[in-house]
Amino acid sequence: MRPFLRIFLYVLTLLIGAVLPGLAAGTDDVARASLNQQFREAVALYQAGQYEQAFKVASELARRGHAEAQAMLGVFYEQGRGVAADPLLAAEWYRKAAKNGHLGAMFALAMMHLDGRLGRKDPEKARKWLESAAAGGMAEAQYNLGLLYSGVNGLKPDWGKAAYWFLKAARQGKKLAQYNLGVLYLTGRGVEKDFAQASEWFKRAALAGLPQGATEYGLLVFRGDGVSKNEVIGARWLAYAAQSGYAPAMQKLARLHILGRGVRKDPVLAAKWYLLARQRGVRDARLDLFLKQLPAAKLAKAKRLAAAFRPTKLRPINQSSMGKDRLRLPPKPFYRHRAQQDKPKG
Repeated sequence: MRPFLRIFLYVLTLLIGAVLPGLAAGTDDVARASLNQQFREAVALYQAGQYEQAFKVASELARRGHAEAQAMLGVFYEQGRGVAADPLLAAEWYRKAAKNGHLGAMFALAMMHLDGRLGRKDPEKARKWLESAAAGGMAEAQYNLGLLYSGVNGLKPDWGKAAYWFLKAARQGKKLAQYNLGVLYLTGRGVEKDFAQASEWFKRAALAGLPQGATEYGLLVFRGDGVSKNEVIGARWLAYAAQSGYAPAMQKLARLHILGRGVRKDPVLAAKWYLLARQRGVRDARLDLFLKQLPAAKLAKAKRLAAAFRPTKLRPINQSSMGKDRLRLPPKPFYRHRAQQDKPKG
């Protein structure tokens, strides 16, 4: 499962698209519009790199009880832009915004407690803030709360609660939550083991562009676990994930090319995919032996193919027309991934 991330700009992203609910009660429409306009100016200044001016505008709004401006001050103090970095002051402003119902500030406080930026790591306090944000409907908080209840950061696992929060986030389209929920159904942790449910959630994660989801969905389709068996479609999903640079899918695809199941039997392609998987840290004793026994000319060709490999970025697919249990081939053609680093994000 994915570790917690420090998302410095996550709160600010929420600010820009916020509904601006944090004004003091009783403010008339004209005053509300004026404060909102000032906040938009602060955001524009921040985006333009004029941090000191943005800080000045946001400070005045924050003192007047504007929740988004209070959260924005937390961002300033956390990042040290326009003002000296001070995690304690950042947390103070986040708390003020959180008390005014700002979900992004709650999430930011949780991350600070998890990272130990307020003196020591405190997963219990992080959990409380995540629960507040999750109860408010924030998918990112729901997903991270699911991770906490999975035993991340030293908390005792509670798989039932992990499944509950992963489900909440998954229904909002959080692809990593969809994948993790599939894992729980596959293993029977927190929920009754159910291959059909696992395949459904892996499929959703795959259609959202997550290589882990595409790999697990492909394996279930290949074997016919919880979904109609189809080796060709299963292999296509594995190839789809492998093309993104996801090493476990590469290793599995290599094995299929040796066997000729779902794909054509091709020792050169098998060697190519396993060489790429091995470069990314995935080892397989049987495939190591296969490479040793491969004729030199074929191994040389496989090495050339591996050297020419460039990963592609998986693109999300519109899932609105997808029926339950319906098999689906992965999309094509692939979108080329222009980034220099080809390691998968998951």
